Amino acid sequence: MKDKLDFYINGQWVQSESSETIEVINPANEKIIGHVAAGTKEDINKAVIAASNAFQTFQYSSKDDRIELLNNIIAEYENRYQDFVDTITEEMGSPIWLSSAAQAKTGIKNINETLDALKEYAFEKAEGDYILIKEPIGVVGMITPWNWPMNQITTKVSAALAAGCTMVLKPSEISPYCGMLLAEVFDKAGVPDGIFNLVNGYGPIVGAALSEHKDVAMMSFTGSTRAGIAVAQASATSVKRVHQELGGKSSNIILDDVADLEKSVKGGAGHCFLNSGQSCNAPTKMLVSSKNYDQAVEVAALTAKNTTVGDPHGEFRIGPIANKVQYEKILRLIELGIEEGATLVAGGVEKPEGCDQGYYVQPTVFANVTTDMTIANEEIFGPVLCIIKYETEDEAIAIANDTEYGLAGYIQGEKVHAHEVAKKIRAGQVIINGGARGTGAPFGGYKSSGNGREHGRHGLEECLETKAVIAP
Repeated sequence: MKDKLDFYINGQWVQSESSETIEVINPANEKIIGHVAAGTKEDINKAVIAASNAFQTFQYSSKDDRIELLNNIIAEYENRYQDFVDTITEEMGSPIWLSSAAQAKTGIKNINETLDALKEYAFEKAEGDYILIKEPIGVVGMITPWNWPMNQITTKVSAALAAGCTMVLKPSEISPYCGMLLAEVFDKAGVPDGIFNLVNGYGPIVGAALSEHKDVAMMSFTGSTRAGIAVAQASATSVKRVHQELGGKSSNIILDDVADLEKSVKGGAGHCFLNSGQSCNAPTKMLVSSKNYDQAVEVAALTAKNTTVGDPHGEFRIGPIANKVQYEKILRLIELGIEEGATLVAGGVEKPEGCDQGYYVQPTVFANVTTDMTIANEEIFGPVLCIIKYETEDEAIAIANDTEYGLAGYIQGEKVHAHEVAKKIRAGQVIINGGARGTGAPFGGYKSSGNGREHGRHGLEECLETKAVIAP
């Protein structure tokens, strides 16, 4: 048991105004690993006051000062790297190999991308007959999810700090310990009091209090579209800026001129299952022409059956779903896929062999999925792949765009051809032939997948206001 009931406010660990606590569950065995305090509106107010007071000075800090702080944070993060790896695995069930190779590593990568952007960024420059000045927006409120905890936290906090903003973070109550560990890193790195503040709690209470607070200049939210709408509505009363990275239902179009069909299908299915399918940009809809459809289904089903599932401390490809609510939602949607007539070719609702305890789901593949089915439209957020047949390329593009979401898209095929198709996809990021995300590439969505962009220069600019100074 590790109870961590304090909040990090104004450079100190302080008691909550509430005696209510939240259980933190290890999803691999369903056991309680500790508790955090359930914060209150009063806790948020204390944190915002601390951030507001710190902003009066920090907004005038130099670029060199902020570069030094980011370098110090990176160094201390690296000192605590294994602690991040172990914490992520314990609180959200990420396999230890993934926690080390990707989950914790994204934290350092994000901060370094922000650092590189800050070094090159011109906060003041002449444009025509005026001076353009970019200034920090103020106090930034942040609400982050449980699925890639350090990825989402670090891209937000590094951008805010680089811009000269102060911040209040509410991490997910499902994976709160990572954020608290980062607070220790910031403290050790010498980040001045009040710049970074952390309050744990439930979204409808703490998240709402942060969103509606008049002294918060900007809300940065990553999570479901439903919760994002609630954040925007609460923020509207004070006309603050709202940045949102929300849900997704991304298509992976396999073109007929793909160089290696088997490799592309296997890679796409594996990407869908990675992190137990708990990625907002996962390629969960595979679109394959009638010419290659049967072979693709066969390869995807085999990939699912060969994807090992088990104890995150063991040698398994994927671990459990991070929490019970999400686990039960995934099972309901698998059942609905069967009821609506999709063909289950791998996986299903039964737990994987040897996984009697914990929130484990088999990698699941549905064939003969039609565009009117629930599983073709709703974000499942689990290791479930839907394979849809198309007859023409235009039909594939139409299917990919026929969604309320627009976070990501994937194209497999001859490079020049794939690039032309990518330009027709309505999404914030399109990846061709499995290419890794480019350094500093903007990340964010169209439509119900949100607004604004994160990472590198694009994330930095989200935290800046624009001022034109005009003089004779």
